[in-house]
Amino acid sequence: MESNDYESSLNELIRASMELEDEPSCELNLRLKAELYQKEAAVPRRQSHSISLWYVPMILNFMTFSLFAVFALLVISNPYIAKLIAGICLYMSMAGAFITLLGVKRANLKEDVTVYM
Repeated sequence: MESNDYESSLNELIRASMELEDEPSCELNLRLKAELYQKEAAVPRRQSHSISLWYVPMILNFMTFSLFAVFALLVISNPYIAKLIAGICLYMSMAGAFITLLGVKRANLKEDVTVYM
């Protein structure tokens, strides 16, 4: 019986605490933000290396089509067809690299997908 009373009083306390709508004033928020920005500015930043993840698909594309070109040269017995397919594969790998570099340079997407170390 006593545990039931304890649980009901605890539930009432939890409900009462959830209903509180105590919000800080705008002045307090602004002062806290200003203090936070001052502390951030005072801390010296370390030099960090950044790696853009936009280059990962380019590298995988280059490796895949280069391996296809080597595979075509090794497996296909007709040298003209083998060189033609290897050339197409190398063209695709270079085109993928060009499209990636152009996209990173022209669009401002590099910062969105960057890992900082």
